[in-house]
Amino acid sequence: MITLADIEAAQRIIGRQVLRTPMLPAPKLSALTGAEVYVKYENLQVTNSFKERGALAKLASLDDAERARGVIAMSAGNHAQAVAYHAKRLRIPATIVMPVTTPFVKVAATEAHGATVVLDGESVADAQVRAEAIARERGLVWVHPYDDERVIAGQGTIALEMLEDVPGLDMLVVPIGGGGLIAGNAIAARAIKPGIEIIGVECALYPSMWNALRGENRACGGPTLAEGIAVKNVGKLTEQVVRAFELDIVLVEEGELERAVNAFMTLQKTMAEGAGAAGLAAMLAHPQRFAGKTVGLILCGGNIDPRILASIMVRELEREDRIVSFRLTISDRPGVLGMIATRLGELGANILEVDHRRLFLDVPAKGTRLDVTVETRDARHADEIERELAEFMPHRIDAGGAME
Repeated sequence: MITLADIEAAQRIIGRQVLRTPMLPAPKLSALTGAEVYVKYENLQVTNSFKERGALAKLASLDDAERARGVIAMSAGNHAQAVAYHAKRLRIPATIVMPVTTPFVKVAATEAHGATVVLDGESVADAQVRAEAIARERGLVWVHPYDDERVIAGQGTIALEMLEDVPGLDMLVVPIGGGGLIAGNAIAARAIKPGIEIIGVECALYPSMWNALRGENRACGGPTLAEGIAVKNVGKLTEQVVRAFELDIVLVEEGELERAVNAFMTLQKTMAEGAGAAGLAAMLAHPQRFAGKTVGLILCGGNIDPRILASIMVRELEREDRIVSFRLTISDRPGVLGMIATRLGELGANILEVDHRRLFLDVPAKGTRLDVTVETRDARHADEIERELAEFMPHRIDAGGAME
């Protein structure tokens, strides 16, 4: 079993080569969740994730012969970048196998750090098979993303810093992929503060640790926002640690992950990828479980595709009824659209998009269907606009006017 001494040794090795990230109170997230929330901003590392800690702890342990042979890793992105970055610093040749589904931003960043990238398979498990084959063929040193004692010890340095900065934490909420992050931090946190509660979070599409601990066989697979923790097979070492500490696990749905990513962006003004926001997603999904507790969240990664982030933010505006679409059936004659636009302006709605649809057969020959998308202040304002349009349509347009 990895010990606190191992993690403290890793901290001494990596201390001057990775950022000691800030651990800051998050009053807006506290108001949102009902807990006293502190956030550990691992997204501020050079490669924007916690993975630098474990990767460097492993790479620094290699002897000269191993460094000359070179290293290989498999990863959906963050471990890849961490290994590539620190291997380049240490002048170690690096090959990274990544699933073909990895966001382009992560592939490009890994290549920019000088590693040779091989895209193979739909999942991390598929990429691992290819990486193991290449390692055997070329005699490369395997740098596993989570099932390695030195990697686990490196990740555990996060809890050392969190509890040094905020000794009064009641709970750590930790995303789970293969389990390296939660294993290292559980060992460190429980050694320093035996009574601290530790909750792991998996995306519902990939309940790998859940299945391993409970003996269940829930399906693992599908497109998830949290590709960084989309792991079908947890590590043998990490499972032993999680099982030994009897850690609890929460599963979160895709909508909850989207909401958490949006909250970090709009409330904390910081980038969180789906995996990085998983802890907050669990708090938003089950607020009663965390209410009144002092909670430490690990924002473990911020490598999100900007296009996906933009989509998430717009979708959240729609969920909050701050972007609303109305479908109207109106007379197809001059001036009607202007009347509707004027009325929407009077109601304080900002028109984002207008679309005429004249060819639907359920629309009268002299009519047209009008789709109008507007921006509102909030859900109450959206309801007000809907009521006013419903009253306005019959009297100001024609008796056949309708709204859906």
